[in-house]
Amino acid sequence: MGSLCNIVDELPVFAMNAGEGPHSYIQNSSYQRGALDVAKAIIEEEIAKNADIKDVVSAFCIADFGCSTGHNSFPAMEIIIEAIKKKIKAPKIPEFYVHFNDVVSNDFNTLFTSLPPHTHRGYHAAGVPGDFHRRLLPPSSIHFAYSSWSLQWLTEVPAAVASRDSPAWNKGRILYSGERKEVCDAYLEQFGKDMDAFLDCRAIEIVGGGLMALLIPGVPASLNPLREYTIISDINLLGSCLLDMAKKGRLSEAKIDSFNLPYYFPTPQQLKAILQKSKSFSLERMEIIGNNRGKYSVGRVEARAAFYRAVHEGLLTNHFGSEIIDELFHLYMKKLTASPLFLNPNHDKSVVILVVIKRLID
Repeated sequence: MGSLCNIVDELPVFAMNAGEGPHSYIQNSSYQRGALDVAKAIIEEEIAKNADIKDVVSAFCIADFGCSTGHNSFPAMEIIIEAIKKKIKAPKIPEFYVHFNDVVSNDFNTLFTSLPPHTHRGYHAAGVPGDFHRRLLPPSSIHFAYSSWSLQWLTEVPAAVASRDSPAWNKGRILYSGERKEVCDAYLEQFGKDMDAFLDCRAIEIVGGGLMALLIPGVPASLNPLREYTIISDINLLGSCLLDMAKKGRLSEAKIDSFNLPYYFPTPQQLKAILQKSKSFSLERMEIIGNNRGKYSVGRVEARAAFYRAVHEGLLTNHFGSEIIDELFHLYMKKLTASPLFLNPNHDKSVVILVVIKRLID
């Protein structure tokens, strides 16, 4: 089990846009917050029903894997802590400790300066920088783990996708699509390996009977590409903007061919199959949270472009240079505006998969 956690030295990873400015993740993550709003009741129900906390005496430890700058993490921690308090009931309420984890390049300064005052938040906070596909915390130290909009990120782009000699070479695209089975299969294989590593590491860190709630953006198993789209379609539209810029001589097509985004959006069936293979966790609940883009403002063209810029700007700048970024997202807005399909949020079939899993007692 432990060997899967010993991943090679950390690869260059680019966090969400830092700070609180107009292009920051804080200002452009209302869609992710919307998923939490829907998940709140389910998380509370599962804690009331399945949290095994009879042995907790003085301290209850929570970890958020992929916290970013905290804007959506803080409300999640409040929901979890209040539900735990109701389960335990006074006067046995323990002290609460929250471990905020994200990649080393994450803007932890903004996270900690944004923390609610200690007298109002009711927990002690600590930062844990590092890749959550490896061990981060002491054995059997976490009672509840949480991760939202993070586990789609891969440790690396699948090697076959980046190789010109491979049938899965993803020429001309920055992400997989349904048209190329070889590319999709390579991405799914990498996602499965990374999920296994994440679960094996958490199995060491989470106490027997502890719970983990995961919110993972995904896609349905099938859709009509002429009438429906998903977040994958959104990203490939952004990739088409890069190709348009290459045709104008703003960058080279070879530069695009060597760029692939390191994430995978599973179907519920794919995710369920991976979780059910685990010998350390039982799947307690899986719910499909539908698309809330229209409600949470990402349906607007400007907001949608800002959403993707906040997530991808570091990766794009590292590969293509900062001088193309404004032009790229301006072109992206033009393409969104010109498309009746993408303009209507009712056509968006993206989902968020909420799963609650329980650490088996050895």
